[in-house]
Amino acid sequence: MSVQCFWRWFTLLSFFLTLIMLVSPSKSDDQFQMLSKLKSAVQHSKTNVFTTWTQENKVCSFTGIVCNKNGFVTEINLPQQQLQGVLPFDAICGLRSLEKISMGSNLLHGGITEDLKHCTSLQVLDLGNNSFAGKVPDLFTLQKLKILSLNTSGFSGPFPWKSLENLTNLAFLSLGDNSFDVTSSFPAELLKLDKLYWLYLSNCSIKGQIPEGISNLTLLENLELSDNQLFGEIPAGIGKLSKLWQLELYNNSLTGKFPTGFGNLTSLVNFDASHNRLEGELVELKPLKLLASLHLFENQFTGDIPEEFGELKYLEEFSLYTNKLTGPLPQKLGSWADFAYIDVSENFLTGPIPPDMCKNGKMTGLLILQNSFTGQVPESYANCKSLERFRVSKNSLSGSIPAGIWGMPNLFIVDFSMNQFEGPVTPDIGNAKSLALLNLANNRFSGTLPSTISQTSSLVSVQLSSNRFSGEIPSTIGELKKLSSLYLTGNKFYAAIPDSLGLCASLTDINLSGNSFSGNIPESLGSLPTLNSLNLSNNKLSGEIPVSLSRLKLSNLDLSNNQLSGPVPDSFSLEAFREGFEGNPGLCSQNLKNLQPCSRNARTSNQLRVFVSCIVAGLLVLVIFAGCFLFLKLRQNNLDHPLKQSSWNMKSFRILSFNESDVIDAIKSENLIGKGGSGNVYKVVLDNGNELAVKHIWTANSIDRRSFRSSSAMLTKKNSRSPEYDAEVATLSNVRHVNVVKLFCSITSDDCNLLVYEYLPNGSLWDRLHSCHKVKMGWELRYSIAAGAAKGLEYLHHGFDRPVIHRDVKSSNILLDEEWKPRIADFGLAKIVQAGGQGEWTNVIAGTHGYIAPEYAYTCKVNEKSDVYSFGVVLMELVTGKRPIEPEFGENKDIVCWVCSKLESKESVIEVVDSNISEVFKGDAMKMLRIAIHCTSRIPALRPSMRMVVHMLEEVEPLQLTDVVVVDKVSAGCSKEKVNTGGKSDPSS
Repeated sequence: MSVQCFWRWFTLLSFFLTLIMLVSPSKSDDQFQMLSKLKSAVQHSKTNVFTTWTQENKVCSFTGIVCNKNGFVTEINLPQQQLQGVLPFDAICGLRSLEKISMGSNLLHGGITEDLKHCTSLQVLDLGNNSFAGKVPDLFTLQKLKILSLNTSGFSGPFPWKSLENLTNLAFLSLGDNSFDVTSSFPAELLKLDKLYWLYLSNCSIKGQIPEGISNLTLLENLELSDNQLFGEIPAGIGKLSKLWQLELYNNSLTGKFPTGFGNLTSLVNFDASHNRLEGELVELKPLKLLASLHLFENQFTGDIPEEFGELKYLEEFSLYTNKLTGPLPQKLGSWADFAYIDVSENFLTGPIPPDMCKNGKMTGLLILQNSFTGQVPESYANCKSLERFRVSKNSLSGSIPAGIWGMPNLFIVDFSMNQFEGPVTPDIGNAKSLALLNLANNRFSGTLPSTISQTSSLVSVQLSSNRFSGEIPSTIGELKKLSSLYLTGNKFYAAIPDSLGLCASLTDINLSGNSFSGNIPESLGSLPTLNSLNLSNNKLSGEIPVSLSRLKLSNLDLSNNQLSGPVPDSFSLEAFREGFEGNPGLCSQNLKNLQPCSRNARTSNQLRVFVSCIVAGLLVLVIFAGCFLFLKLRQNNLDHPLKQSSWNMKSFRILSFNESDVIDAIKSENLIGKGGSGNVYKVVLDNGNELAVKHIWTANSIDRRSFRSSSAMLTKKNSRSPEYDAEVATLSNVRHVNVVKLFCSITSDDCNLLVYEYLPNGSLWDRLHSCHKVKMGWELRYSIAAGAAKGLEYLHHGFDRPVIHRDVKSSNILLDEEWKPRIADFGLAKIVQAGGQGEWTNVIAGTHGYIAPEYAYTCKVNEKSDVYSFGVVLMELVTGKRPIEPEFGENKDIVCWVCSKLESKESVIEVVDSNISEVFKGDAMKMLRIAIHCTSRIPALRPSMRMVVHMLEEVEPLQLTDVVVVDKVSAGCSKEKVNTGGKSDPSS
């Protein structure tokens, strides 16, 4: 090289070195400014992630920042940092070398702006599990993108499927659990992404058939399309995805059989196609030797369960309930791996129970109810200490229960009902400390009830009806403080009913009928505060009916066919209880015509009541003559709905201390305390100081008159009682529960429907939580309100022959008395489930926005689980202090979505707790939040019954503990809703 050439190269090199030195500080300064803008936009007071983000440090040493060898920022890694705020994409995408944005599982909100299109070097974009709003912008410029994760982030509107055509490098696509606009068909653009190995599209409004072209995605290992609106058959092409280890298709409307070739998916480990309309046999699944989880419940499959399933060496979860399967279970089923649970309930299966499903001691659920299984419970299950649910009811099983099963420490539910079991309940039942439900009804069990049952401290329900038990009820039964229902009907129990039964303070239902109990009815039963139903019929009880029972608010009382004597207490001398006293020749009553009149001594206490009744009758006559005067007076009071002069029809449902004139005179504007969609509410103060609430329900005539319509059609329209009025009367006239509002009577005329209730001075729970009248409520009071309201709903769902569904459960329909005890109120939308218990269809969406269960919007089918969802929203209100709909939740988001977005860590969950709740009780609030999340599961079958909700609330009674319970997102059901804790939570609930 010549000297001249050398100097040329030297000069050029010097120029470039000088240029780099000049440019580098500018580059560093620009990157610092852009990251500073990000820091100021999303900084969180409780995180120290930004402590290194200062001018004294190099950008490449910032926490969460990765640079290339030239000092350019290539990665922003800040997941799960509790960051909240709006991302400044103009600054972020100013980092021209940026290849990765990982900020998932934070509290980010706002929208993704069009500035994202400038991040042209991006290979990874992970913003999943946040609280964004609005649409996802076009992604067509992000051609290098390999990973796109936007699941569970609050997006809505149309998704830019078209732009995916440019993203040919995509290998990981996760868009599930967003409220995108419903597609007209399965997005065809997805079928061109042949590098995909992960595709998560659950619950993002995809509609149509799964196309045959899905076979193009041969690299797929995970395919999740659950919770969408897919229909039609599973395409045969899916059998070409030989690398699939997980396939999730549940909760769609898929039909037809498994296609030929489906068995080619030999890598499949987890398969869930439950809650569809699939049919045919399961033979195509025989080659799937690696299956660990198989969920096909709630379909229409037929035929036998293949014997090859008994050779599945990795199987842990097996759920096929509610199909039409026949034949026996493979006898080797579950004997190889750490088998966790089986639920094959509600099929037509036969044969014996496989003996080795708990061979490795990990089984938690054995649910085979409502089949035709025969034989005995295998002895091997006596060693299955892990079992939590043992449900074999409605089969043809026989023999004695193996020793050891009664005392299993983790059993929560034992349901052996409706079989042919025999033998005793052994004393080791006292070791079953977790047992809540013991159902042995309709079997041939015999022997005495062991006294050790009183040590089973978690018992909520004991059902031993229609067996051959004998002996006495243990005197220690009063130790069962959580016992809610006791059914011993149709056995051979004898001796006296123990006084200690009155110590079971949670009892709501007692049925001891059809035994040989003798002696007096214990006075102590009158001290049971929540007792709703008492059936002691067909025994040998004697003596008088205790006066203490008059304190009870019973909806059902049956003392028939005993040897009782003396007068029937006045509070029970109602037509509703008449049949409950028959078959007792010694009983008397002045009011019940089926009983002999009481002698002078026996009826002295009734004379005053008879005299008062005569006075009331006289007043009724006076009211008829005063009708015209009353009408004029009401018009002068300028009522919203003047009451028409007419004859009044008053129906009483309780013993009253007032008449209709006392009520009607008080229906005036100055007594108005509330207005609703169906009428006004007035406060009435009687002369004796007692207070009433009167609901004046508008009718066709009264509304016409208020509107001053004068057409002849309107003037001649005959009045009929409104559906709301009929619903409330039909429901509440039969209700007797401390947590349901009392209906005293109804008063009707040609254009006036009045319902007279007890007055509750502390208003509604809504008012106390959210309105200008809100008060600072401590956790103990909130818990008490939740527990009481739950018991009221439990009574409506379980306290009648057919469940009463409220259909408008919300905090404004939970009223509070002077002691802040809750009452379920407003039954204008109530429905009574018809025989068969499958719910009712309605042609309108009843209820209140924010409380309506999601399935109601598209099925219009009413059942108890709809009320459970609404009650879960109320629980969330109590925990968070938030209203069901708040602007901060984002567009089209409610409190359920908001709470579920906070379940990533202990810290973020704690933030949802109302600041008015003391720190010492926040752990208890977290426990209630867990219950609320279970109640608001998207799949109704996964929601607990109200009876179970009551039990769960009793389990979380405040103990002033400072520990915090972290809500697990998967088990709670806020993410992918699948049965992962033991199959259907209660297939017969």
